[in-house]
This record gives sequence, structure tokens and C-alpha cells, in this order.
Amino acid sequence: MTHPTIASVARALPPHYHPQLELSRALQDLWAKDRTTLNRTRIEALHTSVQVRGRHLAIPMADYAALDTFEKRNTVWIREAQRLGGIAVRDAVAKAGLELRDIDVLCFTSITGLATPSIDARLMNELGLRSDVKRVPIFGLGCVAGVAGTARLTDLLRGYPKQTAVLLSVELCSLTVQRDDLSVSNIIAAGLFGDGASAVVLRGGETNASGPKVVDSLSVFYPGTEGVMGWDFRDSGFNVVLTADVPTMVTKNVRGNVDGFLAKHGLTRRDINHWVAHTGGPKVLEAFESALELPENALARSWESLRAVGNLSSSSVLYVLADLLESKTAKPGDVGLMMAMGPGFCSELVLLRW
Repeated sequence: MTHPTIASVARALPPHYHPQLELSRALQDLWAKDRTTLNRTRIEALHTSVQVRGRHLAIPMADYAALDTFEKRNTVWIREAQRLGGIAVRDAVAKAGLELRDIDVLCFTSITGLATPSIDARLMNELGLRSDVKRVPIFGLGCVAGVAGTARLTDLLRGYPKQTAVLLSVELCSLTVQRDDLSVSNIIAAGLFGDGASAVVLRGGETNASGPKVVDSLSVFYPGTEGVMGWDFRDSGFNVVLTADVPTMVTKNVRGNVDGFLAKHGLTRRDINHWVAHTGGPKVLEAFESALELPENALARSWESLRAVGNLSSSSVLYVLADLLESKTAKPGDVGLMMAMGPGFCSELVLLRW
């Protein structure tokens, strides 16, 4: 059987970049309003601990002050998600040597805003896509959606091996930051998550596309773990749920999941040449390294992506994949493993072969 191919990956970042300390102090000023005291030292320490050097914002920093309701923030999300998503899709399609009219399936994922019609529908008009394109909007998978979306589209392409699919992820995390929440989880999230978009072009096995083949995928759901991470939806919008159990879930489960998945293909961890891991944060990456007993620098690309742009939720793992593909270090016969965890709590794995 000929497997679907990852033909290209493109990244798109908003132009408004700020160093971490500048962002931290702007957030402190926001949280200090209507408060007599604020532990600024503690907040800066938490924002330093996530090891992010700086992040991109969806809009100019000065414009956030006016976004004092969920409606206003979500309206900006719709506009900017469409703009940034269009850039990512155009770039990815061009990198694959294709035209926009070649797209047969468009999957859109995000966890940072709401739209009906969804962003993929709006892009149908903006990009002039064919009217018979199959649209697959996904909401709720969060950080795991970059891997999960890749897996679901390759499942579809196995049934339609002559078709081309695009996975678009847009995450504008800055538009979800809560102004009245000084919980540790909200402070950490405000210092960890960034804004960005990514698009992946996947082609069916009968298209003769070049790039890594998607050999197989695995989905794992961990029962009774819904409270580990996600959103609480309130009048003010998206209130983050981010517990200390996330790295524990990685440590507890990832080795068994990975080993069992690889064994189905006669492989072990030692056979993996390229690890493409979601940049969940320092503790999550350390948990991946420890649980899987990875060699030094196996997750170097993930660490660098985290430090450069922060955690981009569903886009993060696709940024790491793009970096790997652009490096051109993979050789014929190499094996790679994409992996991420997210709300549910759940894992997704995708096995690649060059």
C-alpha cells in the first residue's frame, strides 16, 4: 500500500513580536488595575520559568486595552484567524508546487475562538477554492490537534488516494487571556502561549508526491481525565484549565503508548531518527525526554520552538515539523514520530517514513 505524503508545511506569524519581559510587564499592568497589591516578582518568576524568549501577538499591544468583552476579542479572532490562515494556506500550497484549485479537502482547527460559518468556510470565499471542497472544521482538541488533524486527513486520503488535503491551524492565544484571573494557571498560560498559524499539505498515495509518508497513527484516550486541561467557558470568555497533572500524564502513559505503537511496525525507540514533539512547556518536554529515555538533543527543535515563539497550541508540533523539513536533514529510510497530548486527556501519534 502506498501511504499519504506530507508534501509541505508552512508557518505564519503575526508581525507584532515582543520579548518575554516586555509582555510580562504589560500583563502585570493589566492585572494591577483595580487592585491595591500585585506580586510582580512572583509573576515575573513564573513567566521566566517557562523559558520563552518572546512571542508574537495577533494585533498591536496597545489595541488589547479596548478588548474588554469576549465579543470584542472574538470578533478580532475571526478577522485575524482568517487573515493569518489565508497566508499559511497560500504559502503551503505554493511550497507543494500546487495551485489553490488543487485542494480537495480543507480541515481547520483552533481552540482560541469561535465562528459559524467557520474560518474554513470564510477562506473558501477569500481563496477562491472550488465549491466542491470537503470542509472539516475541528474544535476542542487543543494542543493535540496538529497531530490528530494530520492523522484524520491521512485516514481520509487512504480512501481517496488521488486527492489533496490541507490542514490549517490558527491559534491566537493572546485573545483568550483573562483580565480578572490571577490564578497560577492563568498567569502561566499568559506567559507560555503565543499566536501563530500553520498549514500542512497532504497528498494521497496515488499522487506520487515527494516528502515523508504517513505510515500509521494512534489515538489514545485516558478515561476520567477531563479535568486535567481545557477551558471553562464564562461570560468573560475562555478561562484556562491547566493543572500540574499534565507532565504526570506524559510520564505515566507516553512510554507504553509509544512502545506499543512502534512494536506494531517492528520498531523500537532506538529506530526513530526524528522526534517531532509538541512544545507543551519545559516540564512537558522534560517528561517526554525522561519517560522515553531520549538521547541528548532529540527534542532540540521542540525546545528551540518553545523558546522562540512559545506554545502555539495545535500549531506548535507543526512548527517543529516544518523546521525538520526545511533543514533537509532527513534521509531516505529515516523514521520519524510526531506526538502530542491535549484535552480529553489524550495522546496522538503519527509515524513517518522518508
